[in-house]
Amino acid sequence: VQLQASGGGLVQDGNSLRLSCVVSGRPVSSYAMGWFRQAPGKERELVAAIKQVGGTSYARDIVKGRFTISRDNARNTVALQMSSLEPEDTAVYYCAASGRRLITSSLFDATQYDYWGQGTLVTVSS
Repeated sequence: VQLQASGGGLVQDGNSLRLSCVVSGRPVSSYAMGWFRQAPGKERELVAAIKQVGGTSYARDIVKGRFTISRDNARNTVALQMSSLEPEDTAVYYCAASGRRLITSSLFDATQYDYWGQGTLVTVSS
């Protein structure tokens, strides 16, 4: 399984950006998918995730209402729509896939994910 993330870039405070992750090798619906981010000097953290079964999605509190994760089974992709971006959102964003049936709390644990994309840099200027 390979993950290819794209869509990062430089945007101004308050603007929007859409990240995309293409999954190759197996159906994206086979995996719990997550978008993580890592800012300089900080730990990697989950931003949003979506489960295999039912497509239930979750988002970190600090991005709720601003970021939305979605899955397109036909295109085998997962997207992260980000709006009202803030300088604090600046980070490298990674998509990740887990073949496990994760409980909600485990979605936030990076060690539960088996496959990772290469990361895409999002920079938000003030």
